[in-house]
Amino acid sequence: KLGKGIFLFAIVILFAASPALGKEIKIGIAGPMAFVQGQHHWYGAEFGAEEANAKGGILVGNKRLPVKLVKIDTNEILNVPDAASAIERAITRDKVDFLMGGFRTEAVLAMQDVAMDYKKIFIGCGAAHPELCGRVAKDYNKYKYWFRLTPINSLFLLKVDLLLVETVANAIRKELGIATPKVAIIAEKAVWADPIVGLGKTNLPKMGMEVVGEWRPSATATDVTAELSAINAAGAQIIFTTISGPVGIPYAKKWGELKIPAASVGINVEAQKKGFWEATGGMGNYDMTQNTLARIEITPATIPFYDKFTAKVGEFPTYNAGTYDAILILAAAIERAGTLDSDKVVAELEKNDTLGAPGRQVFTKEHDITWGPGYVTATGTQWQDQKLMCVWPVDWQGLTYKGAVKYKIPPWVVEKWKKK
Repeated sequence: KLGKGIFLFAIVILFAASPALGKEIKIGIAGPMAFVQGQHHWYGAEFGAEEANAKGGILVGNKRLPVKLVKIDTNEILNVPDAASAIERAITRDKVDFLMGGFRTEAVLAMQDVAMDYKKIFIGCGAAHPELCGRVAKDYNKYKYWFRLTPINSLFLLKVDLLLVETVANAIRKELGIATPKVAIIAEKAVWADPIVGLGKTNLPKMGMEVVGEWRPSATATDVTAELSAINAAGAQIIFTTISGPVGIPYAKKWGELKIPAASVGINVEAQKKGFWEATGGMGNYDMTQNTLARIEITPATIPFYDKFTAKVGEFPTYNAGTYDAILILAAAIERAGTLDSDKVVAELEKNDTLGAPGRQVFTKEHDITWGPGYVTATGTQWQDQKLMCVWPVDWQGLTYKGAVKYKIPPWVVEKWKKK
């Protein structure tokens, strides 16, 4: 009897030491699923899971385990506190092994804390605030399970923003003869936008532009007529946008309807969507937005993913679809680690160096995505007569992506301001 007991105890220990045996790898995809941001989290993850499962799953030691996606509706655009509760349920009830996604920084900070308490690897694919990775630097042992894959953080977003605004300002100087363009800042009222607005106000004057005002509508506002009317009255030639929420549609539609004589440039996540043209009734023509992807040759993976996503989903992939690369990166890290143990997978994620859809993906020591030529750069895209075209980078530090075209000033802006 004693021998039999020892044998059974050994079997229990064997299975306890091999928690992955005979099960799937559950990856929780967290996002606001009623909105495009969460939907693209889900679609991107589906493509990644399909590729992993086409190989029989992720190889863990000597066994392949299929990927099962768990949809987590965080509702974070409408109600921030819902997000942390959704993550808690996904971990305790749905038993997810890993997490990815997240959109609104205020919500992701809380989601991050929940995930870290459970030592769950969480790959961010939506929130931009530097504090998310700053926490890794301040308290590595607690926050090392967090990595940001997309977008580039707010400070880098600002750098790209300023490069895009400079592109527009130089066109206005050259084509309209205005030496010091006037800039109006319009940004949604959200934490991630604060660093961009603050540093924008500081840096734009240093770049030979005059800031004429700042407007901060709600991310879910349905009417921005008052803000645009005030911008028009302020005599701006450029509107510097920082918008990630659904307000991007009414903003662009009203901007085009009223023919506000100021070129729109910055971040408008809604303008990254294929449906943007129809949603604005074509009034968003010439809106320029920072983007993560475009149908250009950033890496060999870019156009194949872009085309596959567009064909199946009927939309252009936004940066939230970075869950596609996140799953492939996670799968490779698990296979190198040979285990689902979070600490060992973290060590492999820290070594990641891959050519994903948006560029070469390497994490910094703070687990942020590396930005700059040769890595992930972001892009500048502009709607030009129903087509979303890449207009930046063009000859930036010697870099021009194949397929990029020249930026166009909206015709009504030219008509209003061109020196006679």
